[in-house]
Amino acid sequence: MVLLRSLFAAFVLMSVPPAMADELRVQAPQALPAGSAAGLAPLLAPYAGKPLLINFWASWCEPCREEIPALAALHARGIRVLTVAVADREADAQRFLGGAGPGLPLAHDRDQKLSRALGVTLLPYSLVLDARHRVVARVEGALDWTDASVIATLNRLMQ
Repeated sequence: MVLLRSLFAAFVLMSVPPAMADELRVQAPQALPAGSAAGLAPLLAPYAGKPLLINFWASWCEPCREEIPALAALHARGIRVLTVAVADREADAQRFLGGAGPGLPLAHDRDQKLSRALGVTLLPYSLVLDARHRVVARVEGALDWTDASVIATLNRLMQ
């Protein structure tokens, strides 16, 4: 039954056309939804008091695959990035990330409980959290993480 639900969820996510985001949408700080606390707390614990970029992706999502190397480059430059593989087999996610995004932290959301609680409706999807772990920006769809204005905004948000 769990496999059937995961396959259906993957089909639903794949049926949504990939969005190309043109900006990092900055917003007033907003607390994470209460329903996400249980699944997110252990993932955020190592980043207590530190800003964080969380990227939801899947190895079968082409726009996701295209942005992972840029996220790995951000991570290598000291920006804290946590990747969350959604509706993906752990082995596939680890294999892909090992080649395209070495060193990126990886969490798994195979059953999509966390992504649903956070309102993720398409992949890739990213959230920028401030040091108090409030959402201060989001991206729905793929973004050019190498763009100078995106990097400048991200650096400002993550100080």
